Amino acid sequence: MNANQDAAPKEVGDLLLEQGKLTEQQLEQVRRRQRRLGLPQHRAIVDLNFASEEDTWRALAAANHTDFTDPVALDLKRETLELVPIKFIFHYHLLPLGIEDDCLTLAFSEPPSQMEQGNLRLLLSKRFRIVLATPSSIHAVIKKNFGLGAETIQKLREDRGGAEISEEIVFDVQGKETDSALEATVSAFVDQILQEALRLHATDIHLEPYTNSIRLRYRVDGILEPVPVPADMRHLHLAVVSRLKIMAGLNIAEKRLPHDGRIAMKTGNEEYDLRVSIVPTKYGEAVCLRILGRQSLYLDLGQLGMEPNQEAVLAQLTTLPQGMVLLTGPTGSGKTTTLYAALAQANDEGRKIITFEDPIEYQLEGVVQIQVRDQIGLTFATGLRSVLRHDPDVVLVGEIRDFETAEIAVRAAQTGHLVFSTLHTNDSVGAVTRLLEMRIEPYLISSSLVCSISQRLARRICRHCAEEDLAITASARKEMAAALSLPAEQVRAWKGRGCVECNQKGHRGRVAIYEFFLLNEAISDLIHPGLSTGELREAARKLGWRSLREMAWSKVQKGLIPISEQERWTRTVDPAALAVKS
Repeated sequence: MNANQDAAPKEVGDLLLEQGKLTEQQLEQVRRRQRRLGLPQHRAIVDLNFASEEDTWRALAAANHTDFTDPVALDLKRETLELVPIKFIFHYHLLPLGIEDDCLTLAFSEPPSQMEQGNLRLLLSKRFRIVLATPSSIHAVIKKNFGLGAETIQKLREDRGGAEISEEIVFDVQGKETDSALEATVSAFVDQILQEALRLHATDIHLEPYTNSIRLRYRVDGILEPVPVPADMRHLHLAVVSRLKIMAGLNIAEKRLPHDGRIAMKTGNEEYDLRVSIVPTKYGEAVCLRILGRQSLYLDLGQLGMEPNQEAVLAQLTTLPQGMVLLTGPTGSGKTTTLYAALAQANDEGRKIITFEDPIEYQLEGVVQIQVRDQIGLTFATGLRSVLRHDPDVVLVGEIRDFETAEIAVRAAQTGHLVFSTLHTNDSVGAVTRLLEMRIEPYLISSSLVCSISQRLARRICRHCAEEDLAITASARKEMAAALSLPAEQVRAWKGRGCVECNQKGHRGRVAIYEFFLLNEAISDLIHPGLSTGELREAARKLGWRSLREMAWSKVQKGLIPISEQERWTRTVDPAALAVKS
């Protein structure tokens, strides 16, 4: 027996360490996580994002002496997939890749046990060869060819003796025995929808009924992405909506009015809140679910994506004894996440923090949180007055919408309170002119507003398929060089090629772009009724202010976002483009 046979088999982490994909410190961290949670080593590596899924599964295949394949690149035909019954595909999470000499090639996302291999030989009555593929690639092929919920439709057909589903399905929620199997099937489909959304890191789920179909879409990294579902799923729509209403504690009999509710859910060690919005449409009720991950509460300032000097400024702002800090930006730009990270920084035993929100999106330990209830008169303005009598040090006002709320907030910022809030303006400088438009006195703004921050969320380049973008236009190169004070030849940009890790999108996750506008005496002296944003912007630039577009160029240079994302969030339309040409 030779020395190689005597040596202990290498684990996935050892192989990745040899390849330079892991460091010794990372491998030790992986092993600690593996022991603590009882995870397979390859799962712990991917969970910690130390190596790509593809690199990890290639190492897993090598450790198990099997081949690795990418089924997405094979472009499998439907007849190939039908070599194995669909229920086996879902149960074992496998894909048939082909058959040769009566031997099937099967791609698994995990090495099957000896018992599973024996069961499959009996069930398929065929020999088979095992190869490994990443879970993401197998999932992508299954979703593309069968659609989300195909397993549910298959189960319903089996329950009906193989008959096609040709009419609307509704389950009785009164707990009758006859409906228990159907209810379990529908519940499983709803769970599938939610699990897929979490797998894709979606922020919203949209389910819309039409004449002969339903459309399921997830908002991933700010963009709505359609998810294929079987055509028969249209007949399950009523049952799915009823299930979601039950989970949210809503009235399932009322189908003519909009509904709003909340669902608490848990997967593994992570907890989520779902904000449920249901509206009646011509073809049935449309559902929108906003996913709020409670783990986002534990973001510290260093995880927000700010430049080092911006992070240092925000940290200083959270320690101020009084003043007002405003966050501006469109809906979904991450303002709430930034505010909560700032509150977490400000939260200590020596300060009382009260928030007044509509709605309360996250629970914060050690912070008093109050929900706005307009229907009973508990508005931002009336609630804020009461809050100020509760001896707070730091106050978060969810949004400044009107003169009354704005006036109370600025006066609170003058009288020993640190006030955080949001305002709808296009940029950070516009916060001053917006307050002037709300009829707030210039002297109040000058003495209360400390900083205005504008932000956007741009899609981050997938780090596993990032490559240099060599097609930068001359105008973009010139503007980027000027914004970053660099020679044109040093300007670089990146893009994502598209891979299994990012679902062929080239983007994975998002990064925030921030624009800070700090007020000092020179700026405060300029504030007067009728002040234009242009005047203020020009004065701020002399004092070092940098626009959102300039800050976005720095993200491009660092390889965090592509030029297309920079343009999507910061470009403007030249009015001259509308000029009529003779």
